[in-house]
Amino acid sequence: MNRHHTLAWFACSVLSVATLSSVSAQQHTMPRSSSDQEIIRSAMAAAPPAIAKDATIIDVSKEGKIRSVRKGTNNFTCMADNPSTPGPDPMCGDENAMAWAQAWIEHKDPPAGKVGFMYMLAGGTDASNTDPYAQQPEPNNNWVKTGPHVMVVGAKGMMEGYPRAAMPDTSRPYVMWAGTPYEHLMLPVQTSKPMGKTARR
Repeated sequence: MNRHHTLAWFACSVLSVATLSSVSAQQHTMPRSSSDQEIIRSAMAAAPPAIAKDATIIDVSKEGKIRSVRKGTNNFTCMADNPSTPGPDPMCGDENAMAWAQAWIEHKDPPAGKVGFMYMLAGGTDASNTDPYAQQPEPNNNWVKTGPHVMVVGAKGMMEGYPRAAMPDTSRPYVMWAGTPYEHLMLPVQTSKPMGKTARR
């Protein structure tokens, strides 16, 4: 499963949680299991502590069932590492980023005037740099490897001066999916220590 499967998984999960009227208050007052603590720890690895500590944490089971593990107080939602991918890829995004991701999933134009931010500080799996819907490497789809990064999405037309090459240097900022409605800025970051896969389930 590539990075964009993870992004789709995350966006669908957040959107599904958002459509629920509310998560039972009882769920948030019951003691959390050790598994929940692992999920929270993995999800919080996606973003800086100042963001992660107040973010909503969700979990998606192998069967696709979505569960709110912890209700947050800011507009960020974080999801733990996707166990189906080979590398660590917990993700954390704001509401505008989720609106952008929904548009991408539905093959629609992203909402105008909504710049969003997503963190993947623990890393990310690989993807095509030119085809937003590529499922695997092909001779001409410019597959790239990603490490820890943040994404600025919904900013089409505001990324002048950043490289737009089909095969970019992924150790530097670059525009991914350039020329499509979903072009976004990829900003690699260096973390203080390497992140491994989270052992859970």
